[in-house]
Amino acid sequence: MPCKKCKDGKVKWGNTGECKYDTIKECEEANKDYYEKTTSIVELIIEDTNQELAIDAISLVSAPAIEQDFVFFGKDKHNLTFAKVDEEKRMLVSPALIPNKQIFRYDPNTDSEYYVYFSPDTVRQAAELYLKHNNHHKATYEHQDRVAGVLTVESWIKEGDMDKSKMYGYDLPNGTWFVKMRIDNDDLWQKIKAGELKGLSIEGYFVDKMQKMSETQPTDQEILEALNEIIKEIK
Repeated sequence: MPCKKCKDGKVKWGNTGECKYDTIKECEEANKDYYEKTTSIVELIIEDTNQELAIDAISLVSAPAIEQDFVFFGKDKHNLTFAKVDEEKRMLVSPALIPNKQIFRYDPNTDSEYYVYFSPDTVRQAAELYLKHNNHHKATYEHQDRVAGVLTVESWIKEGDMDKSKMYGYDLPNGTWFVKMRIDNDDLWQKIKAGELKGLSIEGYFVDKMQKMSETQPTDQEILEALNEIIKEIK
């Protein structure tokens, strides 16, 4: 199991570990032997035939897989992080996907642990398809129940140091996909204010890039080019 944030801000090892570390880095360093054993890193991509399923919804969760909490804005002064945001609008800003960020995964079918990541191109494609297929109004709670009253009102990719994500306190890599969401759902808004919900997690359909490549049949042109290369080497 990876290092996880606790409700008190500390970090624990796995689901049952003690909340005794100050940072994820400290936790990982203390358990580096485990991380050295976990070597499988998988790049996930969007399959051409399932583009409409790439990002089906965004879920509000207590422990976001990308390990970045969202920033929220409300009427209460102690909840206002930035004065430039309208107090009357119940908004949250969060990264949805961070390029090349390794995310821990466990497959119960094979009892295997591994990491996945998304390239900058895949992150951009996912963000575009999310809007193209009108999924900006789809949201879930802890990857379970579909919830109403959650709407993505802004979506953008960070493209430089002057990106507006800096205004919200984020210092993440170029290519990060950010969203701003309006929360009209009273129950969810109270959970956000109480700190029960801390971030976003995407729901979608992705495939293993290497596995997909191994399944792809070469075209006649690719076979011809390969044969020409072999002939050249023989000569």
